[in-house]
Amino acid sequence: MTNQAAADLIARSNRLGADPKNTNYAGGNTSAKGLETDPVTGEPVELMWVKGSGGDLGTLTESGLAVLRVDRLRALEGVYAGLDHEDEMVAAFDYTLHGKGGAAPSIDTAMHGLVDAAHVDHLHPDSGIAIATAADGEALTTTIFGDKVVWVPWRRPGFQLGLDIAAIKAANPGAIGCILGGHGITAWGDTSDEAEANSLWIIDTAAAYIEANSKPEPFGLALDGFGALQPAERLAKAAALAPVIRGLASTDMPMVGHFTDSAEVLDFLAASEHPRLAALGTSCPDHFLRTKVKPMLLDLPAGASIEDSIARLEELHTAYRADYQAYYDRNADAESPAIRGADPLIVLVPGVGMFSFGATKQTARVAGEFYVNAINVMRGAEGLSSYAPIDEAEKFRIEYWALEEAKLARMPKPKPLASRIALVTGAASGIGKAIAVRLAAEGACVVIADLDLAKAQAAAAEIGNADVAIGVAADVSNEAAVLAAIDAAVLAFGGLDLVVNNAGLSLSKALLDTTEADWDLQHNVMAKGSFLVSKNAARVLIAQKLGGDIIYISSKNSVFAGPNNVAYSATKADQAHQVRLLAAELGEHGIKVNGINPDGVVRGSGIFASGWGANRAATYGIDEEDLGAFYAQRTILKREVVPENVANAVFVLCSADLSHTTGLHIPVDAGVAAAFLR
Repeated sequence: MTNQAAADLIARSNRLGADPKNTNYAGGNTSAKGLETDPVTGEPVELMWVKGSGGDLGTLTESGLAVLRVDRLRALEGVYAGLDHEDEMVAAFDYTLHGKGGAAPSIDTAMHGLVDAAHVDHLHPDSGIAIATAADGEALTTTIFGDKVVWVPWRRPGFQLGLDIAAIKAANPGAIGCILGGHGITAWGDTSDEAEANSLWIIDTAAAYIEANSKPEPFGLALDGFGALQPAERLAKAAALAPVIRGLASTDMPMVGHFTDSAEVLDFLAASEHPRLAALGTSCPDHFLRTKVKPMLLDLPAGASIEDSIARLEELHTAYRADYQAYYDRNADAESPAIRGADPLIVLVPGVGMFSFGATKQTARVAGEFYVNAINVMRGAEGLSSYAPIDEAEKFRIEYWALEEAKLARMPKPKPLASRIALVTGAASGIGKAIAVRLAAEGACVVIADLDLAKAQAAAAEIGNADVAIGVAADVSNEAAVLAAIDAAVLAFGGLDLVVNNAGLSLSKALLDTTEADWDLQHNVMAKGSFLVSKNAARVLIAQKLGGDIIYISSKNSVFAGPNNVAYSATKADQAHQVRLLAAELGEHGIKVNGINPDGVVRGSGIFASGWGANRAATYGIDEEDLGAFYAQRTILKREVVPENVANAVFVLCSADLSHTTGLHIPVDAGVAAAFLR
């Protein structure tokens, strides 16, 4: 990048976007104008660099900027035909792009291009939106900022809003920015530093005024019985409710969940005015596009039983869907996109916290962050005045905007396992790790469970951030530890869809050398451990009512009789029959149960590295380093089995292509005739 204005813009954007007091993820946009040489004419031309559609200020790079010619953008004023033609203006931006144009211009491009300032920031700070959504926001703007900041009545983002702000700046030469009613703030400056300073001054001044002048209990007095439960009880109730809530929220399309029990959420739900305020919904377009116009609120006290809470949530969900359909029907016309689903994206449970949902973990988490922003906005507005969001007709016009539909259409096609949540035991190394890596690569959220927590967390970090994978401790032979691991998975991602029983170990000994302890250890980890994991995971899968998959990593030894491994082979046979038993029992819930029978996996295997490999090599009279090749040569295909081969089979079993397959064992052994299934 050679243009200093654009470089300064990216640095400013990253600083502003890094602090949540200024704006939220993917919220707001920034711009800079400057001169460049036209490569065709060789003459200087004024360009504008502006954050493109869907980008995030905190992580903005050069590729996220749209680049437009200012003269051509401002020339669009001559063809603008009014509010009914806003969508046409966004399409017209393509004809003002410079060169390849960079990222797709957003709806706010006109705001930046038409305002006569070299640098412009449009942000969604909680403090600014609190003033923007206060019933007397215009008067408050004058009181708080004097003539330095001007009030702009609500207008849907678009070309006309750009004209409005440009006119206001021209009419108020001393102003540094404006409050956009119901929406956010816009600030400007002659330099990048000046624009940033002006933005921060508006944000900080609004926050200081709210802090100094807010009434003591903006959400009302404490509501008896609605206070936060103690942490342990709160998390236990959240884990019990999460699968049910996720199932309800996934009625129209599968969703990933996120749980938040922050002080902001718990304090809001403990106060007497929370039902009224929740019903009013959010206001800033960035908020309700991610949270829907309002949340679903459980209207029971914190101490309500799990059973009563579930029953009431189911009733409320039915009512929510009917209410959302009615909202759509009231506001839709012949040109409106089809309804996108009537399930809530935010579910509030007093005393427990908030469950938020999205197509990915990131979108679910961000939806929750936006609702916390909305709570902060309501607190500020109620503290000074009263919260008065834009009306539902305006919300609908934005939620079902053709431009929003076009943005959704540009999203990449989901990966095969998108929105699915997987728990893999023994996944810090070897076969389990390969399975976790493959499932994540296919779009799943992955919980890596292992006896060694540090190794589980390290393996998860290799796969991605906490929106993709987490590591948890799990001794699968201990039911309390299994329950804790499953609760951690449910609280991290909302539920479970896919469980892989992979944890295992082996001691290669002849019958007379096998001790009772040897036998018990292997059966506790694999036979009992698989039983405990399947039993407790099945509770989650059944509660969700979304079906699911349970997969056992068994072994060719479950059917093949070889020397010196009686305990290992017997427990693998136990696992193999668990597959058949559970497939028969869980099928009525849409849960598929299948198994995989690998041959000896030497490379990358924790079992082989822990002594099993040396023992098997000694049994066959070969060097340990030759064991993989030895196994390969005794197979029909003469191929060594590696962890990724097993991972491939797991993916196939849980993919849509085998949606009608249960009770199956897939050999992954390169062909061992003695292990053929009969």
